[in-house]
Formats: sequence, structure tokens, C-alpha cells
Amino acid sequence: MQIGVFSVSDITRDPVTGRIPTEGERIKSAVAIAKKVEEIGMDVYATGEHHNPPFYASSPTTLLGYIAAQTERIILSTATTLITTNDPVKIAEDFAMLQHLADGRVDLVLGRGNTAPVYPWFGKNMQDSVELTVENYNLLRQLWDKDTVNWEGKFRTPLHNFTSTPRPLDGVAPFVWHGSIRTPQVAEIAAYFGDGFFANNIFWPKEHYMQLISLYRERYEHYGHGRADQAIVGLGGQFFMRRNSQDAVNEFRPYFDNAPVYGHGPTMEDFTAQTPLTVGSPQEVLEKTLSFQEYFGDYQRQLFLIDHAGLPLKTVLEQLDLFGEYVLPELRRELDSRRPADVPEGPTHAARVEAARNAAPHASAAPSLQ
Repeated sequence: MQIGVFSVSDITRDPVTGRIPTEGERIKSAVAIAKKVEEIGMDVYATGEHHNPPFYASSPTTLLGYIAAQTERIILSTATTLITTNDPVKIAEDFAMLQHLADGRVDLVLGRGNTAPVYPWFGKNMQDSVELTVENYNLLRQLWDKDTVNWEGKFRTPLHNFTSTPRPLDGVAPFVWHGSIRTPQVAEIAAYFGDGFFANNIFWPKEHYMQLISLYRERYEHYGHGRADQAIVGLGGQFFMRRNSQDAVNEFRPYFDNAPVYGHGPTMEDFTAQTPLTVGSPQEVLEKTLSFQEYFGDYQRQLFLIDHAGLPLKTVLEQLDLFGEYVLPELRRELDSRRPADVPEGPTHAARVEAARNAAPHASAAPSLQ
């Protein structure tokens, strides 16, 4: 089981102190958090992509490249790379470059994002979002898998005898997860290509994500990549903990009540009862996270959102220290013991290089999502 954190890269006023961190402070905080993730023995740090205030992460590969130079072991990923509005050529080149710099410790989550105005900012139409996803990903796969690409589509100029540089490290492209909170077509794309499916699992009841993950598993098996229970699934989650449960509730309440993402709606108690958010003791965080496997089946990656809602960096680092000491060892041990031997582990570059050497090459075309 790969365990880590992901960030949506928000810049939010601290409701306790009234202070809003600067963009530079939040960017440097991301680096500190990633280094702490490695220090406590977690496996993955992932950042979102946004191009509008109040977010800072407009260039994930720049941030991850800087983090790569200061870490040695963790996988560097994205929580969303916008497949709809980014040029697939630039995605192919940026992540291959990052692969080389990070010695393969790279993968990415592709998604459509949740900010409607981003489409016209990059010359696209939101009504084309699913078509853009299919076409752009088909091109991205070709750019990584073929040395020379001849391609023509609906949404960008054709490519003639084009080679994306640098080529993927060891001839193996970064592993791709497809992220979605509501779109079954994205689950279909992930299943068709045998890629991973990441359900962010933070704002909706478990029944919602169970439907998407079940669809992905069924179609993964349908396309011949393995049994449904062998499909590659990643989940999000949220927690705020203190050693004493009531201390966690009291401290987090003003952040919850004022956070733009879920403040002024359900009470914190209702939200924690209905979604994966856990506010309490380390034991409560452990127990709720272990329950995910009961609903979603064996899965390969668990990421937590912990640096949002205006929480100061000091508090976030304290959360990670508590998690590393009281939750991580037992969570990893228990989840690994539950996973059958024939269910894959989380994807790594080394494992994918080995698999590529043992597998016959095959061509893929984009699925029909009509």
C-alpha cells in the first residue's frame, strides 16, 4: 500500500489568527510538507493544478522538480493534471523530463478539473470536456509510446513525424491515474487502457464512490487487464487529529466552519458521519481509514488532504508527526495483510520497467464513449 498526502493548493485565511499566507509562503510550505512526508516514512506527495486564485499550483512539474532535488524516496505525483486544457505535447515532455530528474519517482492523475472558467482561458470549450479528455489522452499515450507520431484530431493542429523529447525514462512512461468525482466516462477510459482510477473520496458519501469504482473494476476486467479485484485503485481521505479526540474537534471546528470548500453547510459532526473526513484521535483515524477497504475492495494508494482550510504549516507538520508515529505503521501493516497475494501492489517505475521487459508490445486506440 502506497500512503501519502495530496494538496489542492488553496490559499485560505486562517480563521483563528485572521492571517492569509502569501503565495510564496504556501509554495514553500508545500516543499516542507513533502519533505516531512518522506521523513515519517510515507510514500507519495501529490499536488493539484489550478490557474486561478485562491490557488497557487499553476505549474505542478516545476514544484515537483524542486521537491525531487530535496528528496530521495517518495513518489511525486499530481492530484490533478488538466488533460482537457493542457497541450498533450507539453504534458508528455514535462513529465518525461521530471522522470529523468527524479529517477523515475513520478506518476500523475489526469482529470478535467472543477473550474469552469479555465476552459476559455486556454482556448477550449467546457462543453467539449469529455471529447477533449478522450482525444488528448489518446495523443498523450502515442507521444509516450511511439518514437515518431503522425496524428490528426479535432482540437489541435496535426503532428507530422513528431518526436516528443526527452523520451520516457527507460522507455517506460509515467504511470497514469484517471481522477473523477462524477464522470463514468473517465472510469471507462482508465479501464480501457489498464490505467489506475483515483477517487478523491473527500466530499461525497461512500456510496457515490462505490458506484464509480465498481464500474471501473467491471470494465477493467471486461477489457482483459485482469480480474476486477486486480484493478488499480487510489483513494483520497481527510483527517485532523490530536491525541485526545475532543481536542481535535475543538481545534479543527473554526477551520471547518469557515473553509470555503465545506464551511457554512452541514455541521462538522454531520460531515464526518457522511464522508471520509475524520476529526479525532489517531485510533479513530486508523479505524475509519481501514473501513475504506470494506467498501471499495483492495486498493493500492491512499492519499490524505491535510493542508487546506487555512491550517498553518506548524499544525500540518504536527499532524504528519502524529500520523507517522501512531497511525502509519499499523495502517500499512493491516492493509498489506488484507491484500491477497495476486492483487497488485502500488505502481512503481522499477516494477513497470520489469513488466515492460516481460510483456509483448501492443497498440491501443481510444475507446468509444458513446
